[in-house]
Amino acid sequence: MSDNWIHEIAFLSPSDLSRVIEMAWEDRTPFEAISQQFGLSEANVITLMRKNLQESSFKMWRKRVSGRVTKHRKLRDPTIDRAYCSSQYKFKS
Repeated sequence: MSDNWIHEIAFLSPSDLSRVIEMAWEDRTPFEAISQQFGLSEANVITLMRKNLQESSFKMWRKRVSGRVTKHRKLRDPTIDRAYCSSQYKFKS
């Protein structure tokens, strides 16, 4: 990845930045979904997380997502075509 990572994510609003971080923490949201929605590669997301989290939080996140099947579409069961748990976004009446 280039040293100019800031230029690659400079277009993100504070709310988009917050959403990318949230999606990166979600177990069932693959990096490809972040890329599709925000145009950020996995390497961009890793850099973004490193710059926006405390060091201990970043290390915990990297340990959590490294090799996690659900974070990479190529490693997922092909029958799973959603980016989040089916009960994650229930609307209250």
